[in-house]
Amino acid sequence: QVYLVESGGGSVEAGGSLMLTCSASGNSYKSCPMAWYRQVPGKERELVATIDTDGTTTYMDDVKGRFTIFQDNTKDTLYLRMYNLKIEDTARYVCAADSNSDLECDFGLWGPGTQVTVSA
Repeated sequence: QVYLVESGGGSVEAGGSLMLTCSASGNSYKSCPMAWYRQVPGKERELVATIDTDGTTTYMDDVKGRFTIFQDNTKDTLYLRMYNLKIEDTARYVCAADSNSDLECDFGLWGPGTQVTVSA
């Protein structure tokens, strides 16, 4: 059984920085990409960043150049470093990994999330 637990959220002023951490247990997810999503009540969930097994990363346009996704060598921990935070970055940030429900990779496994609040 794989569990994901996020931490590192908080309240910061615009222009500030945070680093989010996702601690993962188990091994089944390690052969698949991982991702950070963010969710604001009443809005669609946004895919913020992904990292593939070879280290290739992707980012949504709004965070390019400000956010960095990376993992430790064991892939037990996923990070999201966030610089120059904007008010519109306020959201609950959720770590996602493969659910191991079939042979294809997905982002079907979620952690509870960590809240990021950016103020003026």
